[in-house]
Amino acid sequence: MMKIYTFASEAPNRLFAFSGDVEGSSLPPQHGPWKAVGDIGPRDEIPHRLDRKHIEQAIDNYGYQMWRMTKEGTADADAADTAR
Repeated sequence: MMKIYTFASEAPNRLFAFSGDVEGSSLPPQHGPWKAVGDIGPRDEIPHRLDRKHIEQAIDNYGYQMWRMTKEGTADADAADTAR
């Protein structure tokens, strides 16, 4: 399990992202600018009950995992690694 860094897009798109590096260098610039908002340790829970295994796999494959908050206040990670 890895340390995961969290980012929020400053664009009005309600996107958030997880990255494996503190700079978020692999985050897609077209959805930014990105602001670092925290980190999640290897033993910490992922917010909104998102699946750590899926997030770590996306980070390994693409360098990041994106997600958004729905209008109902729940997280939707399906928009994730496809928005490259």
